[in-house]
Amino acid sequence: MENNTVIALTGDNLNLLAAAPEAILAIGALALLMIGVFRQDIARAQLVHWLTVGLLCFAGIVAYTGGGEPQYAFGGAFVSDGVSRFAKLFIFFGTAITLILSRAYLLRANLMIFEFPVLVALAALGMSMMVSSADLISLYMGLELQSLSLYVLASFRRDSVRSTEAGLKYFVLGALSSGLLLFGMSFVYGAAVSTEFTRIAEVVAEDGRNIGMVIGLAFILAGLAFKISAAPFHMWTPDVYEGAPTPVTAFFATAPKMAAAVLMVRVLYDAFGPSAVPDWQMIVAFLAAASMLVGSIAAIGQTDIKRLMAYSSIAHMGFALVGMAAGTEAGARSVMVYLAVYMVMNLGVFAYILTMRRNGVAMTKISDLAGLWQRDGFSALCLAILMFSLAGIPPLAGFWAKWYTFGAAIAVDDGKLVWLLVVATIAAVISAFYYLRLVKIMVFDDAADGFDGPMGGEFRAVLGLSAAVMVLFVIGGLGITEMAADAATIYAR
Repeated sequence: MENNTVIALTGDNLNLLAAAPEAILAIGALALLMIGVFRQDIARAQLVHWLTVGLLCFAGIVAYTGGGEPQYAFGGAFVSDGVSRFAKLFIFFGTAITLILSRAYLLRANLMIFEFPVLVALAALGMSMMVSSADLISLYMGLELQSLSLYVLASFRRDSVRSTEAGLKYFVLGALSSGLLLFGMSFVYGAAVSTEFTRIAEVVAEDGRNIGMVIGLAFILAGLAFKISAAPFHMWTPDVYEGAPTPVTAFFATAPKMAAAVLMVRVLYDAFGPSAVPDWQMIVAFLAAASMLVGSIAAIGQTDIKRLMAYSSIAHMGFALVGMAAGTEAGARSVMVYLAVYMVMNLGVFAYILTMRRNGVAMTKISDLAGLWQRDGFSALCLAILMFSLAGIPPLAGFWAKWYTFGAAIAVDDGKLVWLLVVATIAAVISAFYYLRLVKIMVFDDAADGFDGPMGGEFRAVLGLSAAVMVLFVIGGLGITEMAADAATIYAR
């Protein structure tokens, strides 16, 4: 009996050791829910808040230290490998930093209640399940756990019409994308008679181009494109970014992007394999081109910095998809490097946006940054570095992130993606305009009124560290490129 129990805990049918980070988050979130629900006051809510930060950091350490060969759990529906460990490291620590940055905002807005960090922890659990999916069913369960938590977070400020509107729009369009995803899954299941990624890949390799499989793949990609804000499925992003509470917007712009993009890598590289690359390569290339152009052009006329960052996210997801379209090991590596760098850049930018308050009112207009160089040289310098990096100006990290995605695409046989690189170059030049315009406003425009009080230590630390990472990335990629390369070896052909 004892031996059978050990086998059940470590074999592929369950293997809780492979899913240790998820078990920690699930049990921890339920425990924190119990801590908060029996005594609801600000002190208890702050305790739950900080315990959630610690829980996420602990889960991140456990996720990345559980190295070695890929391990499967829950009958092969869940996999722990280099790709999932890399993604979880950034998802958990990015989520923890977002929670740290959100504390001051929640206290000021009288939103410091225990449900907020618990919902964030459950969203992180869903993201963790997404990046470890090895089956269409586990994929959908993780995606919906993340999505349901994010719907509530978007409308968390119940006394705000804009926040309620953001949550409703996100929910309605999210339900539509889930329907597209399930519809595509039904086609794939009909063609493969299985939901397991390994079995789907075998059927694709044996049967070649199956019409049901191709239709299913197209609908699945449409559903996943919504989750990463790829055009033409981006329509929810600007309104939700603008209307949601700023800490929630910061969360939307970081960890969920990493999770959804890595999930797309899982589906394309694991479930459909190298045999199906010709079937999905041009679809992904189209999504990339549309996202880069729509995001870059639409951002030009924005006056609200949150909407600007929304269109920026659309464009940057397009740049990440350039690498994914390659369908190679180098492509998978470039996606992971790009998303890691993008997450760090966004954390730094939103660390400052969260401090933009005047007379107790949040300021989100780009014009409010006028003359920041005269008022706060440190913040202006760090923001300028982050904007230069977002624009892809060398030798900052944003340039090298684009370098890797472009390099993966240009290495594709027969130069099939050269046209995509031309589009990417045009989009990069266009996007440089609005990033550099923001720097010009900070440095050269007449100074606007200052913001309330000194910047908190946590905001200054995140802003400064993000800028430092952008500058120091040139030194061997700070280990990020090496970690991504090690993770992507599972896709070596």
